[in-house]
Amino acid sequence: MNASELNSVINEEHKALQTLLSCLDEQFQYLTKREVFALDAVRGKIEQSSKVLASLEMKRRSLTNGKDMSEIVLQLRDEELEKSYRNIKKLLDAVVLQKDTNDVLIKQQLGFTTQMLNFLNPNKAPKTYNSYGKRR
Repeated sequence: MNASELNSVINEEHKALQTLLSCLDEQFQYLTKREVFALDAVRGKIEQSSKVLASLEMKRRSLTNGKDMSEIVLQLRDEELEKSYRNIKKLLDAVVLQKDTNDVLIKQQLGFTTQMLNFLNPNKAPKTYNSYGKRR
């Protein structure tokens, strides 16, 4: 396994992750400003970034034969590879954090929208209860 080739792929993955993080940041801005139509446009960017990232990951996995990256970094003892690996792990943590934050905002806004719709259009059907006293 060639350390420089693996490092090159990791650097490409790093760039793709930066692009994805940028898209997620943009999504966050639209979520906080409640710009619904802009959210649909950024969705396409996120999907495209994810596809690029997936293809790079497949390329990296073919180079590593499916082995764990931390083991490979330890085996090769290449400083540049180790630095790139640490950087990509930090960036990946930032991407996961931003994705989770966006998911929480989306769920909150969906809950709020559902409550507002229920308030504006209440269910006029007669209420029935099951044997446990819960409304159906």
